[in-house]
Amino acid sequence: MPYLLKTEPTEYSFDDLVRDKSTVWDGISNPVALRNLRTFEKGTDLVIYHTGDEKRTVGTAKVVSVDVSDEKNPRATIKPGKPLKTPKTLAEIKANKLFEDSPLVKIGRLSVVPLTEKQWEWLTNE
Repeated sequence: MPYLLKTEPTEYSFDDLVRDKSTVWDGISNPVALRNLRTFEKGTDLVIYHTGDEKRTVGTAKVVSVDVSDEKNPRATIKPGKPLKTPKTLAEIKANKLFEDSPLVKIGRLSVVPLTEKQWEWLTNE
């Protein structure tokens, strides 16, 4: 199952991930987001979404490894994929019926959001 990861670009952007070649995704406090992160497996596909002023998808990434040994702070190492040729704005996402029941629009503060395959395909144009 693919996921969408939200990040504030002024704190850590997709460009930062590309520059760093990988990063550890941790520091999540929301119980639902933590539960979602714990389901990650090596190879899980990700969409990176910029919050703040941008509110749009920006690129893809992939899970390299997962460490759930610390129950309160699971960590996933991720590597960048590619920038999206056609980023999707939050308004476009909300207008698409594929997302009418998605936690992405129903639980706005959720930072690790599961996606269906159809949502992944639409967001990434794959």
